Parts: sequence; C-alpha cells; structure tokens
Amino acid sequence: MRKLRSSTIALLVSLAIGALAGTYLALADRGGLTGEAVAQSPVRRLGEIPFDGEQAYEYLKQICAIGPRPSGSRGMAAQQRMLAKHFAELGGKVSLQKFRYPHPQTGKPVDMANLVVQWHPERTERILLAAHYDTRPFPDQDPVNPRGTFIGANDGASGVALLMQLAKSMRDFQGPLGVDFVLFDGEELVFDDDDRYFLGSEFFSRQYVTNPPPYRYRWGVLLDMVADKNLEIFQERHSMWWPDTRPLVEEIWGVAAKLGVTEFVARRKHEIRDDHLMLHDVGKIPTCDVIDFDYPYWHTEQDTPEQCSALSLAKVGWVIETWLREVK
Repeated sequence: MRKLRSSTIALLVSLAIGALAGTYLALADRGGLTGEAVAQSPVRRLGEIPFDGEQAYEYLKQICAIGPRPSGSRGMAAQQRMLAKHFAELGGKVSLQKFRYPHPQTGKPVDMANLVVQWHPERTERILLAAHYDTRPFPDQDPVNPRGTFIGANDGASGVALLMQLAKSMRDFQGPLGVDFVLFDGEELVFDDDDRYFLGSEFFSRQYVTNPPPYRYRWGVLLDMVADKNLEIFQERHSMWWPDTRPLVEEIWGVAAKLGVTEFVARRKHEIRDDHLMLHDVGKIPTCDVIDFDYPYWHTEQDTPEQCSALSLAKVGWVIETWLREVK
C-alpha cells in the first residue's frame, strides 16, 4: 500500500502535546459535540463495548491462517470462498466483480475479483463500506527479509474481519439506506514503486460511472489498518480537504468522541494514497479513509495477528456501526 506524505515536525509536536480535552473541545467548537460529550470518559475495556471485538479478532486469525493472499493466488481464492460463504449465510447478496490485469513482472493476465455484499438491495440510496482483501506479494519494508512471507494481519485482514463481524447486524439494519460491503482486489499487486496500485477500486469506480446501477452511494468509508494494538486514527488529509467528504469525517469522529473512543483523534496527520482516491476521484463517491498509518510493522513479516488487538477492532467496529445507525 500507498505512498505517504508525512506531516510537518511542528504538527507532530502539536499532536504529541495535545491533551484529550483539547481534542474534544476542538470538535465542540465546530458544533459536532455537546458539553456532555466533551466530558465523556474514555472506553478502555472490551466489556464496555457492544461490538464483539473478540469474534472479529478470531476472524482476523482465520484469514491469516490461510497464509499470503496476493491477487490471483490460491490463498486469495481460498479467502474468497470463505468470505462468500460467511456473508451469504448471514443473508447478504454476494457477487464477484471479475476483471483481469497484466502481472507487473510477467505481463500475463491475472484473474481478480472484487467481492461485493449487498444488504437490503432494494434500497436505492446506499452507503459503501470498503476494505482491500489482497496482500502485498512481499514484505518490502522488512529490514531483514524484504522478500519473505507477508501475512498482512493489519494491512489486509483487519478491515475484512471487522466487516465479517459487522455483517451479523446487517440483516436487521433499519432506516432508509442500504449498505454495501466491497472488498477490493489488486490494491497492491506491487513489486516496485512504478507498479500501479488500486486496481480493484479503480475498476469498481469506472464501472459505477460507465454502467450506472439503479442506486447511488451517499457516502463511502474505507477501512484500512484498524487493528493496531496502539490504535490512533487521525483524520486523513485528503478526506478533510475534499469539501464533499469533510462533513462525513466530522460525523464519524463526532460519534467516536460521543462514545468515548479517544483513539479517533480529531486532528489531521497523514496524506494517504489509498483506495478512497479512486472511489472519490473516479467514482465521484464521497469517501473517507479510516486508517491508522502509524503501524510499526507495516509491510514487514511481523504484521501478524500477535500485533493486532481485539479491543481495537471492537472500538472501530462500534464507532462505524453506531454511525451507520445514526445516518439519516
């Protein structure tokens, strides 16, 4: 995944010394929080959270037990079968959006597929929740073995596992909006920096524009790297720069503050190139990126379930599920 522009040193210092009260007050100043929410205590234990992070973590481990899951691999095919069965059994309408792309090294076509799950498909205004489910071919940032084995527990499995758990409440999801889960293939079939990223999200976005479906997406939310034990989710810079997505970011971070999930930090930090760029720029879907990019095991062999947290999955899942239920 992704090229990144780091924030300035001054901003990092500001983030380091920013108090929790200051974060809440900044939100309150924008009209997103009440005084009661400003005083909300942080949530620290799984037992305080209605979203089952322990089960989401079990799903994360099941995905990782398959092994590496790069595009076109046996691991990816095994994952697709597992996920299609899981979502269908919970009542989702599952389909594979198939496409091909030349392998960056050999030029041979690679069979890929975005996995799409629709809940209440009759609803013509919808919300898109997305994650990528392929893994990078190698742990290119590993200081010892950059051509070793990459499992992709946080960078790959975490967003998928969260959606697997969230699916359990989707059959009974109330309100006027439908919800689609889309798992993107080919997010990083990348062997060097000149290779193209975001193949699945680009294909999905172009299809959405050139062959419009009988529904429209009001919002899109990309979930990426959401299980770090030391969870800190800042507001991604593109998501805040775009006028059509900034209100979405403020809604989600406002829900987090109301719930006392202080790991959603209401400050901008990283500028991330991720699947949300294709959804927004090509598909014209207002989409924000929910991502913890400050993960010390990014693209290394150490990105394993042991570095991930059920509590982090519970907190992110709780915020997203609560936000979904409050969207009007």
